[in-house]
Amino acid sequence: MTLYRDEGIVLRTQKLGEADRIVTVLTRRHGRIRAAAKGVRKTKSRFGARLEPFTHVDLQFYERRSLDLITQAETLRPYGESLVTDYPRYTAGTAMLETAEKLTSEEGEPALRQFLLLVGGLRTLAERGHDPRMVLDAFLLRSLSVAGWAPALDECCRCGERGQLRGFAIAAGGAVCARCRPPGSATPAPPTFQLMLALLRGDWEYADGSEGRHRVECSGLVAAYLQWHLEHGIRSLRHVERGTDDSTSNDREPV
Repeated sequence: MTLYRDEGIVLRTQKLGEADRIVTVLTRRHGRIRAAAKGVRKTKSRFGARLEPFTHVDLQFYERRSLDLITQAETLRPYGESLVTDYPRYTAGTAMLETAEKLTSEEGEPALRQFLLLVGGLRTLAERGHDPRMVLDAFLLRSLSVAGWAPALDECCRCGERGQLRGFAIAAGGAVCARCRPPGSATPAPPTFQLMLALLRGDWEYADGSEGRHRVECSGLVAAYLQWHLEHGIRSLRHVERGTDDSTSNDREPV
């Protein structure tokens, strides 16, 4: 009997039989794991509520030939409790979970940096200190960077020239100068480039002070860039709302 332990974030669950579930977890040491949880759909289940999406859990697994079996589950942080009552934060969190699963395609392959990004992103959402859509965009940009697909934002992705950036070409890899700009490229405002760079670097002081129109433009570019690099789109992105908290908004009428 081979047992092993790991902590992880529950990404999603699927029904299995009459009372069981298949639980997909992004773990610290073993990457993405799909495991069976026996009897968790019964009302008397010992740990069914601990295996819901968004939950940060400590798990014990029993290794089997097909699906490993979850034999113990202890909650470390129930992020879902603070997200399910806030639709913009819940949908942003759902998009994070789906993206994390898509960007860790090899089951059982270590993905420590993706795991840490996901934990940090969910914690930031739950703390409610920033616009949830900007938290999501920051997570997406950093996850793409970890996956090796970081967009060029402060120099032309074709010639390397800094400054005078005139477009954003998704297929080319990000920002482009006027000379290298291919037809059909997006033409974001310069502050949008700065916002994307701030989110990638974690400069929340700049991000929180950005204007709403630049946030909307940033979100559209990030979503398009992410989905271009994935074989399949992120379905949950269509439900994401760009909610702006009163404490972080910079779009107020002058007094």
